[in-house]
Amino acid sequence: MQQLTGAGILGTGHYVPERVLTNADLENMVDTSDEWIRTRTGIEKRHLAADNEDTSDLASKAAQQAMDAAGISPEEIDFIIVATASPDYTVPSTACMVQQKLGCTKAGGIDLSAGCAGFVYAVSVGSQMVRTGMYKKVLVIGAEVLSRVVNWNDRNTCILFGDGAGAAVLGPVEEGYGFLGADMGVDGSLGNILSIPASGVAEPVTHRAIDSGRIYIHMEGSEVFKAAVRHMDSTTLRALEKADMTKEDIDLLIVHQANYRIIQATAKKLDIPADKLFINIEKYGNTSAASVGIALDEAVRSGRVHHGDRIVMTGFGAGLAWGSVVMRWM
Repeated sequence: MQQLTGAGILGTGHYVPERVLTNADLENMVDTSDEWIRTRTGIEKRHLAADNEDTSDLASKAAQQAMDAAGISPEEIDFIIVATASPDYTVPSTACMVQQKLGCTKAGGIDLSAGCAGFVYAVSVGSQMVRTGMYKKVLVIGAEVLSRVVNWNDRNTCILFGDGAGAAVLGPVEEGYGFLGADMGVDGSLGNILSIPASGVAEPVTHRAIDSGRIYIHMEGSEVFKAAVRHMDSTTLRALEKADMTKEDIDLLIVHQANYRIIQATAKKLDIPADKLFINIEKYGNTSAASVGIALDEAVRSGRVHHGDRIVMTGFGAGLAWGSVVMRWM
């Protein structure tokens, strides 16, 4: 039987585009207000990709930061996982674009679709590649250019989303550190409450789909809110149990930055105090698969993460899909 090794994060990075769209800007675009957006979502601004920036561009810049932080070269990357709901193309994968742009000449790669839970899913999959000895260095990226799949005339959704990318390099670590437990789940029966209806072979993009707005994000906000709080709480507890820990052991909780109220409701259900919770939604909005990776990198670079800290990352998104990972920081 193959010997398992510890798998952890060797370096992190993130990137957001230069263009900023504030709540005040949105007041001139749709029937909304800065106060309404702040009080209901916690969002103050979001970043939008330039016309010449694709998801692979954002992903590559975040990944380069992560590789620099880990002190490894592109040739050392064995595999690339890109979690995204807004790929450059349906085919080829965005991971292929990233591999070429970074010069990771020895790497394999795949895209992973789990909506806003994408980064957590990608980390879970990548860590097992390292833990089993299949690969030594796995590059995990959550990246989105949601601004191109948002209906900018729909005030219920266009205020929420932003573009960005978060990345991490995974590799072997001392046993007892790194990833200690994970949980993932889906409920396809509720997939219709958060989706892009005309985006595949079940409903191809046609002139009719474009005219009716079915090529854009559709979300039933109240139903998503209830499901998000319910599942982010339960998946966190299951991952902690697998890691032989309790919620009292958490030093830092990083949840998907979807909505300030969802974050606070999840923390309240788990009884996590404010000083153990990381929030940056006010700066970026909901960046879907990128949000947890961006938050992790900001937490690391701001000194919120220390050697031996027990960190939980939890995500929830379209699918419906949810997941959580528990790790002890090297």
